[in-house]
Amino acid sequence: MTLSVCLIVKDEQAVLKRCLSCVSKFADEIVVVDTGSSDETVEIAEKFTDKVYFFKWCDDFSAARNFAFDKAVCDLVMWLDADDVVTDENCAKINELKNSFEGYDMAVLPYAASFDGGQPNFVYNRERIFRRDGGYRFSGEVHEAVAPYGKIYYSDAVVYHKKEKANEPLRNLAILQKKIAAGKRLCARDKFYYGRELLFNKMYREAIAVLEDFMCGDGWFINKAEACINLYHAYAALGEEDKALSSLVRSMTIIPPNSQTCCILGEHFFKKGEYEFSIYWYNTALGADNGERYGSFINVDYCAFIPYMQLCVLYDRLGDSQKACDFNMKAGKIKPHNENYLSNVEYFEKLGIRGNIDD
Repeated sequence: MTLSVCLIVKDEQAVLKRCLSCVSKFADEIVVVDTGSSDETVEIAEKFTDKVYFFKWCDDFSAARNFAFDKAVCDLVMWLDADDVVTDENCAKINELKNSFEGYDMAVLPYAASFDGGQPNFVYNRERIFRRDGGYRFSGEVHEAVAPYGKIYYSDAVVYHKKEKANEPLRNLAILQKKIAAGKRLCARDKFYYGRELLFNKMYREAIAVLEDFMCGDGWFINKAEACINLYHAYAALGEEDKALSSLVRSMTIIPPNSQTCCILGEHFFKKGEYEFSIYWYNTALGADNGERYGSFINVDYCAFIPYMQLCVLYDRLGDSQKACDFNMKAGKIKPHNENYLSNVEYFEKLGIRGNIDD
């Protein structure tokens, strides 16, 4: 089957060539939609494709994405951002995916959205490739997404989101507030992301009001569990510890406690000096169900590295230096160049203690 890769861009001259150089290895057609660049973005795009179009920006990412999809002519359509990167290994996997797509309607691919020392530490699944005749459309002015349906292919071809510049911090917030000012009603998903944007911009009271309202209505259960963690951070920032903890516990009534929730609880008890409880939660984080099968967001640091490092500190506080050193060694196997791990190595060497791990 043939594949159209669609991008919407604006002022992306720093990263667009990098992206399109990858895309050209698996795309049968490249569609680039410019939403108002003032740099060399269009000229760079035209070196890779003659399918460059212009879209008047209207504060609606879905409208721009759908416009790009409408310009595609191949059997399959795929979306990317200009600062996405696909390694040669994953380019090959996408080429294989094209050849095995018969019988499927859409493909979900892992999205590595942040990195530590070059290694992905925040990965989640995104709907990525669709049959062009399947009627798939983006929705949502910000944090746009395609509702999944049909027979889904789960691929292990990873897309790396390699940002070179930060987003404008108030951009998404302003778009949603403009929608509210125009008298338009926010759907459940919009409320969730509006609350998050308020939280990210340290508007804690406003974030709490919106997220609590979201929790009372309909909404995807994964977003509700995430909203509980957002509420924890908002209440904690205001010093309302009981409400913060209640929000965190509430998340466990929606999904099983994941590694992030367990680590937050571990930190909570650590700060209170209740080390045995803290150890329990960090150990629980190591074996927690992180919801990969139903699309949860996963910060892999919470799954192993953070628990190992914190268990090192906790056992050292309890006087078990050997066990502390062993956990530090486990953390070092994950991030051998981490400064905290290396500092701990020096600390234990001065004590004459060496790590002892079997795995």
